Amino acid sequence: MKIIPTAIPDVMVVEPTVFGDARGFFFESFNTRRFTELTGITTNFVQDNHSRSARNVLRGLHYQIQHPQGKLVRVTAGEVLDIAVDIRKNSPTFGKWTGTVLSAENKLQMWIPAGFAHGFLVRSEYAEFLYKTTDYWMAEHERCILWNDPAIGIDWRAEVAPLLSAKDVNGKLLADAEVFP
Repeated sequence: MKIIPTAIPDVMVVEPTVFGDARGFFFESFNTRRFTELTGITTNFVQDNHSRSARNVLRGLHYQIQHPQGKLVRVTAGEVLDIAVDIRKNSPTFGKWTGTVLSAENKLQMWIPAGFAHGFLVRSEYAEFLYKTTDYWMAEHERCILWNDPAIGIDWRAEVAPLLSAKDVNGKLLADAEVFP
């Protein structure tokens, strides 16, 4: 396993060691001891989630204002552009974003700590997206920041208008959103 830094130091890309041959491949998708050794982060994942989305579906930018979730995300089929936005008011990177392409082919993962909004755009025919969370999903605490907030300025590299849920269409601007101290 290798850790690749991003433009926001608390967000990291995790590159697994992949063993492959003519039969296929094998890799360890998560190892608590190794993750802690390489990142200095001790975490306890309590929930695994799995979604499937069609091309041009954009999900996000989601977070929980109470019971915030750290997330370790990856793609097992297809490709997404994965985005994390720092919404910790007292952070030097508040309102900044970082992103990386995650795919079944590259097998990269991204660590998104609590205090960040998260979203992704599907760039393939479909994508299956898996993620571990450090706290449980609680609908009453879920919030959404508008995916195209000009104050954040995310370059989604979208070829067409994304497909959005009603919740995501009605996301709030960062200036009006509940954020972390």
